[in-house]
Amino acid sequence: MNSAGDKADIVIIGAGAAGLCAALAACEAGLSVIVLERDTEPAGNTAMTLGMLPGAGTRFQREKGIKDTPQLFLADIMKKAKGKTDEHLARAVAQASGPAVEWLHDRHGVHFELLDDILYPGHARHRYHVPKSRTGVEMEANLLRAAQAAGAQIVTGALVQQLLSAENGRVEAVGYSLNGKDKVMGAGAVVLATGGYGADASIVARHIPSMADAVFCGHHGSTGDALRWGEKLGAATADLGGYQGHCVADGPDLPVTWALVIRGGFQVNSTGRRFSNEMSGYSEQASELLSQPDGTAWTIYDKRCEEPALTFQDYHRVLESGSVVTADSIGELADKIDVPHEALQASFDQVSAAIGGLSADPFGREFTDLMPLEAPFLAVRVRGALFHTQGGLMVDASARVLRSDGSALPNLFAAGGAARGLSGPASYGYLGGNGLLTAVVLGRFAGEGAAALLGSARQTK
Repeated sequence: MNSAGDKADIVIIGAGAAGLCAALAACEAGLSVIVLERDTEPAGNTAMTLGMLPGAGTRFQREKGIKDTPQLFLADIMKKAKGKTDEHLARAVAQASGPAVEWLHDRHGVHFELLDDILYPGHARHRYHVPKSRTGVEMEANLLRAAQAAGAQIVTGALVQQLLSAENGRVEAVGYSLNGKDKVMGAGAVVLATGGYGADASIVARHIPSMADAVFCGHHGSTGDALRWGEKLGAATADLGGYQGHCVADGPDLPVTWALVIRGGFQVNSTGRRFSNEMSGYSEQASELLSQPDGTAWTIYDKRCEEPALTFQDYHRVLESGSVVTADSIGELADKIDVPHEALQASFDQVSAAIGGLSADPFGREFTDLMPLEAPFLAVRVRGALFHTQGGLMVDASARVLRSDGSALPNLFAAGGAARGLSGPASYGYLGGNGLLTAVVLGRFAGEGAAALLGSARQTK
């Protein structure tokens, strides 16, 4: 990677999707851009996702006859968050979601295709756009290549230690270490794209005590740097209790795709009983698991449920880990997963009755258009995990960091996990793809906002 000069129009801290999208937008506007990345190989939370980017009203949807609008997407976001998120910001992000997908695909060669085989909880339309491999690793690699081609300098192994600011809160420079040497980079504007705080157990315990004992499966660099730096400058924060949880295979801690549940799978605890509506959402289900005996549950499914899962590389890693149990009968399955036969049979009967319309599901799950599971049955033991936090620095629709009175800090922007997301104050508000969505869209807003700010400043000189 290239080494940096002493000053840049815009300095971006973090080379995940948020930072790289900010870099692309700023380079398009003719700014000099330097991205400081702590790792030797940029990855961030982006590389740990499935690369599923929601966008409303794209040509990819139209080509498949899917009618979607930003207004419908906004309604889904607000419904999932129970209205407890910034509607103005959510509207701006939903409006920009489809154009952002096409911008990356058409202008920067970050290729997507529409995922239309399964509809994830909370989404009224198929709007996930995914790389061909359905991995965030591919998306991160494509974004990195695009940013370098656009002219951004990516400095790896650069550990940012502080923001150097004037009395009015303007960030004048960024202090960082590189190859054991302390350096200072002057900046016209700064974008925080450092992720959230999930890797700092003390901050998690303070803001999300229910997840204090959860497995953390996010990026190790998500240590709350943006919160510390922003608060020192007088920035406000919001929704620090919001997060994305998920269920991971117990032992290897690998994410278990929710496609298994969407097709009719369900979960039982160590007593063999169901305990919740599995389709409320995978994020809140993670916290439900933590309240179960020994903090684990079994996801039970069949070959039909498994079909869409087989298109994801992460699921193949779960299979390779030996975590999946197979049985030819409910009794055999009960023996293999060590739960009472009668309880497991009752759980199967409960689901079958709901599917057949014989009785309503006691947990409120809708089983319309699903089929009862058929042998051979499969099961994987899972536990709740914290993937990334959703609260952060308050930002406006230009991704500018705000003070508590609503005024913007002079030249500081934030995107992705560093910024307040769209999920509200708790896990229930996480709509699938919210994390990658705000990384990409707020990242683009930040790059464009910095360009507008610096352009305006130059015109007034």
